[in-house]
Amino acid sequence: HENTTLQPRPPPEELSYGATAAHWGQDPAVSVPRSGPAKQDYLIAAVLCYANLINFMDWSIVPGILLDLQTYFELSDRDTGLLNTVFIMCYMLAAPIFGYLGDGYNRKLILGAGVFFWSGVTLGSSFISKSYYWTFFLSRGLVGIGTASYSTVAPTIIADLFEEGKRTTMLSIFYIFIPVGSGLGYVLAAGMTKVTGDWHWAFRITPCMGGLAVVLLILLVPHKIQRRTAAHRALSISGTLRVAAEKPGVQRTAKTTWCHDVVVLAKNWSFVWSSLGLTAMAFVTGALGMWIPLFLYRAQVVQGLVPPCLQEPCDSSNSLIFGGITMGTGLMGVITGAEAARRLRKINNKADPLICATSMFISALCLYIALMAAQTNTLYTFIFIAFGELFLSVNWAVVTDILLYVVTPRRQSTALALQILLSHLLGDAGSPFLIGIISNAIQAKKAHSFLWSFWSMQYSFIICAFVGVFGGGFFLLTSFYIEEDRKEAER
Repeated sequence: HENTTLQPRPPPEELSYGATAAHWGQDPAVSVPRSGPAKQDYLIAAVLCYANLINFMDWSIVPGILLDLQTYFELSDRDTGLLNTVFIMCYMLAAPIFGYLGDGYNRKLILGAGVFFWSGVTLGSSFISKSYYWTFFLSRGLVGIGTASYSTVAPTIIADLFEEGKRTTMLSIFYIFIPVGSGLGYVLAAGMTKVTGDWHWAFRITPCMGGLAVVLLILLVPHKIQRRTAAHRALSISGTLRVAAEKPGVQRTAKTTWCHDVVVLAKNWSFVWSSLGLTAMAFVTGALGMWIPLFLYRAQVVQGLVPPCLQEPCDSSNSLIFGGITMGTGLMGVITGAEAARRLRKINNKADPLICATSMFISALCLYIALMAAQTNTLYTFIFIAFGELFLSVNWAVVTDILLYVVTPRRQSTALALQILLSHLLGDAGSPFLIGIISNAIQAKKAHSFLWSFWSMQYSFIICAFVGVFGGGFFLLTSFYIEEDRKEAER
């Protein structure tokens, strides 16, 4: 016999919302089991976190050695920004496809194939010669397709493995590896280039780590992981489900078409506005991640701190420092955001979107100050960039948590894929390219000089501060609808 306990429905003022909340929508006298996640669940989550680390390390290798790539392939700012655009465009176009497959097919197979594919392409890109520069652009697009298969499916597996308070904790840990992996990508790229004197070696480490991830996925992740519907998450065992199925308050989940799911999600204003807020975050982080090391290098050239790089390998110290900042602020930001959300939900049902809005406004201000200080003081620039990244990182786990409790479980993979599509299409798919275009246009009006190269990028970057303010506004709008949409998802 399994231990069960009667769970009466708490009054509204005692409900705890977010991913930490139980889903109440059944008869108050239904018997619910108390059981924690098994050790195997934690092991599966650890494997998924490890693969997520590699995923985002691959994202950051190119910006980590951007100066070397720009010098080697003789790329303009516009063409350099296009590198990231090709990667993100392929990533976001593939995301809805893998999201749909993840809702209906074997998720383990999708994960393993994706990791194997993008690791192989990354390794192959390390052998591209200068005369075939277009092949390098193609390889980044293929890596984007491979990583899309992972990013859309892995979070839903974690959401199915854990419930109540554990789910927020595990998702927070999973998303910590976004900034940690990104930071390690900068460090790996710059470190390997410095040690070997050849930037090609920066692309030969993560494929080995990816091979290990594939082996771990094969050995440790089961072929089938129970997909929890709203009823599953509240009742947990099949025997109780049979009892609940006889009650009029519990409805069985009917399979719907992808188009119908999209229409339903488009009417969910909490999902729409929070996705637009995430889009603003992606715009800013994409631009910063791609251009900051190169921007700081140009600022230091203007200050006379470093000589101009005319032939690779170039000085990659900015990438090392920026990578360290990204890791540190990412860890602090994700943990702080998750903890702040957990505490503030108890006193304010709209805490999640308000946290996101506040952090976006503060981040925009910090980034603006960093840009203005770059020409005269590199130390202040690093400090305010760190604060800007810290407040951006506060939102990663919280935004995903919002999605998971305002969208019904059977549409979560599709919702996550659409959110990825929107945030990248209007966010980091275009922001590096846009900044490169503006920078080129400014440089074209004046004779080439190192000072104008710096100013052109500084003026281009200011757009990120304004986009950050818009992002804060979108999260404020989310707070107007979140209670109603949460209750609708629970029903």
